[in-house]
Amino acid sequence: MAKSRSLLAALGGLAMGAAGVQAMSIPRSISHSKILRQVEDVQDEYDYVIVGGGTAGLTVADRLTESGECNDTSVNTVSGGISAFANSSLTFNFPSVPQVNLGNQTTGVVGGVMLGGSSGVNGMQVHRPQKADIDRWGSYFGPCSEWNWDNLLPYFRKSWRLNPPTPEMVEQFNIKYDASYWGGPDDGGIHASFPTFHWPFLRAQMDAFADIDGVDFPVDSGAGDPGAFWYPSSFEPTEVRRSFAMPEYWAGKGNARDNYETILGHRVVRVLFEDEEAVGVEYVDSGSRDTSEAKTVRARKEVIVAAGTIHTPQILQASGIGPRPVLERAGHRRVGANFQDHPLGAQALFYFTNWNFSPNPSDLQTNATFRALAEAEFAANRTGPLTIAAGNAMAFLPFPVVSPERFEAIAAAYEAQDPAAYLHEGADETVVAGYQAQKTRLAKALRSMDSANYNLFVRGTQMEGSVVYLHPLSRGTIELNATDPYFGTPVVDYRVLSNPADVDIQVEFIRFTRRYFTETSLAQYGPIEFVPGPGVTSDEALAQAVRSQVSPTTFHPVGTAAMMPRELGGVVNQKLLVYGVGKLSVVDASVQPELPGAYTQGPVYAVAEKAADLIKERA
Repeated sequence: MAKSRSLLAALGGLAMGAAGVQAMSIPRSISHSKILRQVEDVQDEYDYVIVGGGTAGLTVADRLTESGECNDTSVNTVSGGISAFANSSLTFNFPSVPQVNLGNQTTGVVGGVMLGGSSGVNGMQVHRPQKADIDRWGSYFGPCSEWNWDNLLPYFRKSWRLNPPTPEMVEQFNIKYDASYWGGPDDGGIHASFPTFHWPFLRAQMDAFADIDGVDFPVDSGAGDPGAFWYPSSFEPTEVRRSFAMPEYWAGKGNARDNYETILGHRVVRVLFEDEEAVGVEYVDSGSRDTSEAKTVRARKEVIVAAGTIHTPQILQASGIGPRPVLERAGHRRVGANFQDHPLGAQALFYFTNWNFSPNPSDLQTNATFRALAEAEFAANRTGPLTIAAGNAMAFLPFPVVSPERFEAIAAAYEAQDPAAYLHEGADETVVAGYQAQKTRLAKALRSMDSANYNLFVRGTQMEGSVVYLHPLSRGTIELNATDPYFGTPVVDYRVLSNPADVDIQVEFIRFTRRYFTETSLAQYGPIEFVPGPGVTSDEALAQAVRSQVSPTTFHPVGTAAMMPRELGGVVNQKLLVYGVGKLSVVDASVQPELPGAYTQGPVYAVAEKAADLIKERA
């Protein structure tokens, strides 16, 4: 009977900055892992070949090999990453194409290449989309779709184990949480933990949201409701180390299973097909740029692509080049379209002049005594300010709350657009049809109190005002590098602000942010606006401020292998199988048809958990 194994690539180390949780990604039990040191150790054939050792790939591989009954199943996970043990780099980082709406500036395209992928380098923020977001994913397939909030919530629970805030923190900061939305400390999955300390000013910032009509305070950050709330971070609470896909879904599991093998330092160049079915992959050493050196590994049951939103389309597109362009014949000009990311949006930055909160975050950099005390407390007890990662308080607000006077006019103007008018040139007719379907739903979301569009994160600092745009209406593309399809970086075009409605919406973001700082209880702290400046008030001037501020990415890419009907530009169906070919699935963030109204870490784990069950059902 074949032993089940998994093959993964890309590993490095990680340390957070001075104010963050300290973490290292190298597994302690590396000498006992099922890592294949030589290509010669890779078997010729496995039941499953998983392409990618990141967040989704490790989650799926773990779930496919966790049962003792898997000894007659094989898993072989090959990463599209380019890192190995000796490579200290944690991320890929290459420039996008010039963004014409940002004065032809380029922006860095960044993601994790370590074992565990971007879950090993992200901001560790843990919260969930709104119920309406997940229901919208399934709506493209009709009312009977199993992709809805109620169906996905058990997978959100399964992928996380909650470590609640201390009673002292709950009382001092009025933190709401509901453990029923999470797995418990012993349930497995990723740790979701609260720091043991918060900056004092955060209470005033969170209380100020109550002064704005329509802002709710959900019972939990995982409840699927918009509003202002506290949320945990992905760290293990005893040692206060980053909790991510590598230690939780691989280090204690995959490396102890004889049905699960990992190969590091290699990249997949393409999927192989026979008779319209995926039968395996070709892969090379990460240092190679010669396909003649490629090795082949076959999959008896399925090839599972989990290379991430940026590199999954590269692999799929490259797999359609050659004497048998299977994917092209299947009509997959849609691969790489529908590209979305959360822009770091237009901001109104304020500095509080009547403000004397101590301690505060700047003390970690400017007050040597406070810094020493914080370090000593953390070393002794794993408590205190150094248990804070990237923050734990935010508002995710519906557009009618942000712009009560103009939301309807903006939604109506967007809804009336020609769906092809602002897509990329030559967009496939099915992609246009898909965007029309998205446009109808997103216009409804702009009018809804159930879907968040604006995200303001607060840090307890003297200067605040950073905003993330949750549902941008522009769509980008990722295309194969025609001159070097297998080894060149893909051509990434965010096409940020290509839809003019994105500018109109973010003008309202600036106006709302001003209202939050100057027309609530925060006014007592003397907020002074220095970006874009209090004199910038007209629509035209604010629109120019938007164009000068926006960054195309907060490193939350989705959508390039969208789960939508084929006639709507979809690349995979509801079972996450690629249309037009057999035995090929995609399980990473690229399948999400729209951005969630939250950061993408949580949805990636939940989708991967569900994907594992879908794969088991058809085994």
